[in-house]
Amino acid sequence: MIHCVLHDPNDSVAVVVVEGIKAGQTLTGLILDEDRTIALRCAQDIPLGHKVALKDMNVGDTVIKYGVDIGKVVAPIKAGQHAHVHNIKTKRW
Repeated sequence: MIHCVLHDPNDSVAVVVVEGIKAGQTLTGLILDEDRTIALRCAQDIPLGHKVALKDMNVGDTVIKYGVDIGKVVAPIKAGQHAHVHNIKTKRW
């Protein structure tokens, strides 16, 4: 089963595509641009449509989703954690 998707192997987050993701699960992520999968241990519950961190990120790091800069980290994020508005902010303002 595919739990999350990303486009580029250099993305720092993937999007959860199934409901019920719980901390401790091992997720299967599909890298769409390469048609291959990765495994990632989930550290927190993550809602459908939200992002899971694929790597550790520090404050000020750029977040890449689908090969595009979507913002900066405002609170440290560890691989497998929920990545959303509580720890990522846009660079627009």
